[in-house]
Amino acid sequence: MDLQQMRYVVAVAETRNFTRAAERCFVVQSSLSHRIAALERELGVKLFARSSRRVEPTSAGVAFVAAARECLAAADRAVADAAAATGVVRGRLAVGVIVTTAAVDVPELLRRYRARYPDVRVVLRSGRSDELAGAVRDGELDIAFLGLPEGERPSGVEALVLDHDEHALVVPAGHRLAGASRVTLREIAEETFVDFAAGTPARAQSDRAFAAAGLVRDVAYEAGVVELISRLVARGLGIALLPSAYVRPLAADDPALELVRVLDGPHRTEYLVWSRFNPSPATRAMLDVLGVGQRPAET
Repeated sequence: MDLQQMRYVVAVAETRNFTRAAERCFVVQSSLSHRIAALERELGVKLFARSSRRVEPTSAGVAFVAAARECLAAADRAVADAAAATGVVRGRLAVGVIVTTAAVDVPELLRRYRARYPDVRVVLRSGRSDELAGAVRDGELDIAFLGLPEGERPSGVEALVLDHDEHALVVPAGHRLAGASRVTLREIAEETFVDFAAGTPARAQSDRAFAAAGLVRDVAYEAGVVELISRLVARGLGIALLPSAYVRPLAADDPALELVRVLDGPHRTEYLVWSRFNPSPATRAMLDVLGVGQRPAET
């Protein structure tokens, strides 16, 4: 058994297709199939159930793939640590980011990081704050940029506060509140709202603010990205509460949108989080680029 065989097995398990797995591994399919068959003979078990149309891992294959991923990650880490000992940072850096990140210009950050560490392969993943924090805890991501309701902290990870922000009311031009200097939640509670999906941290920020004020609102439209929310608002389908630091530039470029300050509206905190367990050289390099180094996280 060798690492290449493990890579082949993981590729087949993830693609559920020998041809696509071979393409991913830059090898001809016959060679990949031969190496996996040889591994199955060595182990004395079938790793995959095969038919003319389907390929899926057997119970033995599922168990093998889980351990193989750990072995491959350890091998990659060994290469990265050896390179770091000579002053060269290599390996892989997995970064998570919420779509409304405003405290850090993520594309510019990645540009600066690549300029300093060109041998590191950076992968970017967007998602919900709770999902990204969990991925950092599980070792699937190295760092992540999150946004959580004021007073809520990510657990099980190192966390550094990047910024505090309040939500602004986003209304279509011509709305009765367009041009108002400020409003309260009670003044807008009867409106129709556009918001993020229920149960997400992004939605919780507004839900908690209304609940704390003893108010109930109607969320008629749910969307996963700010761009769609703002387009729905611009068409007059509802109003929205969005982080002001993120939405302000969008509204400045779109005459169909106007922002209004909400006196008792939601607040959020943006965090940088990373794993407490033995961060990789590539992760430590990113923390240095961010100016974090290894100083204690903020409380």
